[in-house]
Amino acid sequence: MKVDVLTRQDRDGQFTVFDSTSAPADGQLLERLGEGTQGADLAAPPVVLPDFCHKAKSELPSSIAVATSGAIRPTLTDAALNCGMTLLTLDTGRPPRPAVDDFYRRVRERFPSPPTWRRDLTAAEVLAAATLGADFAAARYGLDAAELDRIEERGRLDIEAYGGARRAQRELPWLVVQLSRLRFGGIGPSTHFLELQEVEEILDPAVAARLGIQAGQVTIQFHNGGGVLTGQLGALYARRKSASRMLRAEMSVLKPLFHLARSGSRAQVERRLSAYFTDGCPSIPADGDDGRRALLATRLAMNYGFAYRMATYAALRAIAGSSLGAAARLVVDSPHNSIYEEEVGGTPAYVHRHNSCRAYPATVLAGHPAFAETGQPLLLPGTNRTSSYLCVPADGASRSLYTACHGTGSIISDFQRTGRSGPDPQGHATARYRYDGSSPVDVPHLDDLGVNEALGILAGHGLVRPVARMRPFAVLT
Repeated sequence: MKVDVLTRQDRDGQFTVFDSTSAPADGQLLERLGEGTQGADLAAPPVVLPDFCHKAKSELPSSIAVATSGAIRPTLTDAALNCGMTLLTLDTGRPPRPAVDDFYRRVRERFPSPPTWRRDLTAAEVLAAATLGADFAAARYGLDAAELDRIEERGRLDIEAYGGARRAQRELPWLVVQLSRLRFGGIGPSTHFLELQEVEEILDPAVAARLGIQAGQVTIQFHNGGGVLTGQLGALYARRKSASRMLRAEMSVLKPLFHLARSGSRAQVERRLSAYFTDGCPSIPADGDDGRRALLATRLAMNYGFAYRMATYAALRAIAGSSLGAAARLVVDSPHNSIYEEEVGGTPAYVHRHNSCRAYPATVLAGHPAFAETGQPLLLPGTNRTSSYLCVPADGASRSLYTACHGTGSIISDFQRTGRSGPDPQGHATARYRYDGSSPVDVPHLDDLGVNEALGILAGHGLVRPVARMRPFAVLT
């Protein structure tokens, strides 16, 4: 696919933009991004990727990466860290419709929506999930080391430099812990989904073989959040644009008690008021006790999110065995809302990714037990009406702060709205299942021009290489 790609330093070098003449970055959203990233702590120009759009609930546009020096800005990414995606392969061909019906029925029973008030964890297990990450899930659900190797950061960020488990126990409010006992694992509706796909095309046979991907194979791809704790900590450490009425009521009481009543001086009260109660994207200096406290919170949220998604994976693996008669194997799990300490230009920085995923090529992952030869695989979903792609990072990914977009939905919608994309010429359809248990509806596919435009931008800039194309045949959303 040939795309007329553009790489540009926009607004006098303020941003690095990866787009195309057919899918240009929106100028008004660039203005909004500029307003949200003003300040002296930027380590590099913010990166703008395909699928650049602004969701009403978010402070800043999606599909960005922003690196800061010496400080973090929680509102540069989502309120709930470690929302992410996972890809599994099945050792069976495309299942018959009754088996698919049973699969989604069992998923709805295990993860109902609206969710229940079921308590899945004890308070001690909440702390273990937040401190141990995927290691907690591995012990609880019987995951092996090879599966952990396929999770970004192996599913666990170290917290010892920020006070360890002992400080984590002090810094997690009682109410936050009690709420985080609820609903450990799940999918949920809206933009989250659980999709059954078939691998239609292998684009890089050598890499596909290393990843265990074959033509005709059935895959499961799911997109979910990081669980209750991640949203709680996101609201606790920033003034968020959007929150439920219940969360706002909780934080109106909890935040002053947690941040202000525990302050040691008037100066600290003023710093915390500025950092946690102010609109916009305030910086929190990383040095000092308040910085270590905020960084600990981000790592606890990330760890809990990894454990939560592995709980979901373990449940889906079991359901696939019961309903589809298939054994499932993890290909990759990665977040697309994250804050990591990484090197930018040879200097330590904090990279905030908002609805964008980390793209480490093989050159960065030398010695990695699973991805040393391929780099960490990337998921580039379309919609449940188009193909999706499995990619790997290319060596040019350093130009985008080692980041790629996590989806292509806004481009697909724009292409359809403007008449540049239409019905799939081969007449494919997806059986769309709903949480209310109603009969599935066959939804006709679109062509792949929109998703291919996004892939063409990423590949044309040397950020990724496509490995396989998958087509959905059933989805729960």
